[in-house]
Amino acid sequence: MSGYNVLVVEDSSIMRQLLVMSLRRLPGIVVMEASDGLEALKIIANKNLSLIFSDVNMPGMDGLKLVRMLRGDRRTKDIPVVMVTTEGAEEDRDRAMALGATEYITKPVQAGNVVEIASRLLGLSTDIAES
Repeated sequence: MSGYNVLVVEDSSIMRQLLVMSLRRLPGIVVMEASDGLEALKIIANKNLSLIFSDVNMPGMDGLKLVRMLRGDRRTKDIPVVMVTTEGAEEDRDRAMALGATEYITKPVQAGNVVEIASRLLGLSTDIAES
Protein backbone atom coordinates (compact mmCIF):
# COMPACT_ATOMS: atom_id res chain seq x y z
CA MET A 1 0.00 0.00 0.00
CA SER A 2 1.50 3.32 -1.02
CA GLY A 3 -0.67 5.50 1.20
CA TYR A 4 -3.13 5.55 4.05
CA ASN A 5 -6.76 6.63 3.88
CA VAL A 6 -7.72 8.38 7.10
CA LEU A 7 -11.26 9.54 7.84
CA VAL A 8 -12.05 12.44 10.17
CA VAL A 9 -15.66 12.41 11.46
CA GLU A 10 -16.48 15.65 13.26
CA ASP A 11 -19.52 17.95 13.15
CA SER A 12 -17.56 21.10 14.08
CA SER A 13 -15.90 22.40 10.91
CA ILE A 14 -13.19 24.20 12.93
CA MET A 15 -12.31 21.07 14.89
CA ARG A 16 -12.46 18.95 11.72
CA GLN A 17 -10.01 21.30 9.97
CA LEU A 18 -7.62 21.17 12.94
CA LEU A 19 -7.59 17.37 12.79
CA VAL A 20 -7.24 17.33 8.99
CA MET A 21 -4.34 19.82 9.02
CA SER A 22 -2.59 17.84 11.76
CA LEU A 23 -2.93 14.56 9.87
CA ARG A 24 -1.73 16.07 6.60
CA ARG A 25 1.66 16.63 8.25
CA LEU A 26 2.24 12.89 7.86
CA PRO A 27 3.59 11.57 4.55
CA GLY A 28 1.40 9.26 2.48
CA ILE A 29 -1.84 10.25 4.22
CA VAL A 30 -5.04 10.92 2.27
CA VAL A 31 -7.54 12.56 4.60
CA MET A 32 -11.29 12.34 4.01
CA GLU A 33 -13.93 14.21 5.99
CA ALA A 34 -17.45 13.52 7.23
CA SER A 35 -19.64 15.72 9.42
CA ASP A 36 -21.48 12.86 11.16
CA GLY A 37 -21.65 9.09 11.48
CA LEU A 38 -24.13 8.64 8.63
CA GLU A 39 -21.91 10.53 6.18
CA ALA A 40 -18.96 8.51 7.50
CA LEU A 41 -20.72 5.22 6.74
CA LYS A 42 -21.13 6.25 3.09
CA ILE A 43 -17.38 6.92 2.81
CA ILE A 44 -16.49 3.75 4.72
CA ALA A 45 -18.62 1.68 2.32
CA ASN A 46 -16.60 2.91 -0.68
CA LYS A 47 -13.04 3.28 0.65
CA ASN A 48 -10.48 1.07 2.32
CA LEU A 49 -9.60 3.01 5.44
CA SER A 50 -6.48 2.70 7.56
CA LEU A 51 -7.63 4.87 10.47
CA ILE A 52 -10.65 6.85 11.70
CA PHE A 53 -10.76 9.84 14.05
CA SER A 54 -14.33 10.39 15.25
CA ASP A 55 -16.03 12.87 17.52
CA VAL A 56 -18.32 11.27 20.11
CA ASN A 57 -21.14 13.84 20.25
CA MET A 58 -22.62 14.51 16.80
CA PRO A 59 -26.14 14.90 15.43
CA GLY A 60 -27.57 12.11 13.29
CA MET A 61 -25.31 9.26 14.33
CA ASP A 62 -22.83 9.78 17.14
CA GLY A 63 -19.34 8.36 17.32
CA LEU A 64 -20.21 5.63 19.82
CA LYS A 65 -22.90 4.19 17.55
CA LEU A 66 -20.47 4.47 14.62
CA VAL A 67 -17.71 2.52 16.40
CA ARG A 68 -20.23 -0.11 17.53
CA MET A 69 -21.39 -0.58 13.91
CA LEU A 70 -17.79 -0.76 12.62
CA ARG A 71 -16.87 -3.44 15.17
CA GLY A 72 -19.93 -5.48 14.17
CA ASP A 73 -18.89 -5.64 10.49
CA ARG A 74 -16.12 -8.08 9.54
CA ARG A 75 -14.94 -5.68 6.79
CA THR A 76 -14.34 -2.80 9.23
CA LYS A 77 -13.86 -4.48 12.60
CA ASP A 78 -10.07 -4.04 12.58
CA ILE A 79 -9.85 -0.36 11.54
CA PRO A 80 -8.38 1.62 14.44
CA VAL A 81 -10.84 4.25 15.70
CA VAL A 82 -9.68 7.23 17.77
CA MET A 83 -12.52 8.88 19.68
CA VAL A 84 -12.16 12.65 20.05
CA THR A 85 -14.41 14.27 22.62
CA THR A 86 -15.06 16.91 25.24
CA GLU A 87 -16.18 14.11 27.59
CA GLY A 88 -13.18 13.60 29.85
CA ALA A 89 -14.82 11.50 32.57
CA GLU A 90 -13.38 8.03 33.15
CA GLU A 91 -16.75 6.32 32.64
CA ASP A 92 -17.12 7.98 29.21
CA ARG A 93 -13.67 6.75 28.21
CA ASP A 94 -14.41 3.26 29.53
CA ARG A 95 -17.70 3.14 27.59
CA ALA A 96 -16.01 4.13 24.31
CA MET A 97 -13.20 1.62 24.83
CA ALA A 98 -15.71 -1.14 25.71
CA LEU A 99 -17.53 -0.46 22.41
CA GLY A 100 -14.28 -0.94 20.51
CA ALA A 101 -12.49 2.42 20.35
CA THR A 102 -8.74 2.05 19.94
CA GLU A 103 -7.78 5.39 21.51
CA TYR A 104 -9.62 8.18 23.32
CA ILE A 105 -8.45 11.79 23.34
CA THR A 106 -10.13 14.82 24.87
CA LYS A 107 -10.56 18.28 23.40
CA PRO A 108 -8.88 20.64 23.02
CA VAL A 109 -6.64 18.35 21.01
CA GLN A 110 -3.01 19.14 20.35
CA ALA A 111 -1.75 18.70 16.78
CA GLY A 112 1.35 16.88 18.03
CA ASN A 113 -0.79 14.39 19.95
CA VAL A 114 -2.91 13.69 16.84
CA VAL A 115 0.25 13.15 14.76
CA GLU A 116 1.78 10.88 17.41
CA ILE A 117 -1.33 8.70 17.73
CA ALA A 118 -1.82 8.45 13.96
CA SER A 119 1.87 7.59 13.45
CA ARG A 120 1.75 4.87 16.09
CA LEU A 121 -1.51 3.32 14.85
CA LEU A 122 -0.36 3.38 11.22
CA GLY A 123 3.11 2.05 12.07
CA LEU A 124 4.87 5.15 10.75
CA SER A 125 8.27 6.24 11.95
CA THR A 126 7.90 8.94 14.62
CA ASP A 127 10.95 10.83 13.34
CA ILE A 128 9.04 11.41 10.09
CA ALA A 129 6.07 12.72 12.07
CA GLU A 130 8.22 15.20 13.97
CA SER A 131 9.79 16.82 10.89
